[in-house]
Amino acid sequence: MSDTPPAGLNATEFRQTLGRFASGVTVITATDGQTRRGMTASAFVSVSLTPPLILVSVDTRAHMHELLSGEAVTHFGVNVLSATQRYLSDHFAGKPGPEERVPWFEHEGLPLIGGSIAQLVCRKQQVIPAGDHTLFVGFVEYSRYTDDDPLVYFRGQYHELG
Repeated sequence: MSDTPPAGLNATEFRQTLGRFASGVTVITATDGQTRRGMTASAFVSVSLTPPLILVSVDTRAHMHELLSGEAVTHFGVNVLSATQRYLSDHFAGKPGPEERVPWFEHEGLPLIGGSIAQLVCRKQQVIPAGDHTLFVGFVEYSRYTDDDPLVYFRGQYHELG
């Protein structure tokens, strides 16, 4: 009997399989007090209604990981993008695009994305290492939303409802 765990799926197969799960597209936002940052993320999920908790998964190599891991950052934002905000998903995923097109606004000093169909302000509650990612659990202190259509990601492509 071997103590070596099974290798599991290779990264390509795993990505292709999970790409069959349609998800909304979010931009996670935070600031270190001087610089505001955003990162496109589809690994976002509700964890609990009582208390109101969410979870976002961030690659350990991402710039946002370093920012969220810092003790100075106590809060982060989650912005659920609308069907008209594909350019913001691309921008915060690192594709070239003008920063001046980002409709930033602040809620109590936290940068959020205007025009998003929902915004959450979360207090960093728990940080959990998980393989090549870290799971950030946030306690939702504030939210706002609209009834606009979301931007959807499925099989590596953007889609719209309807």
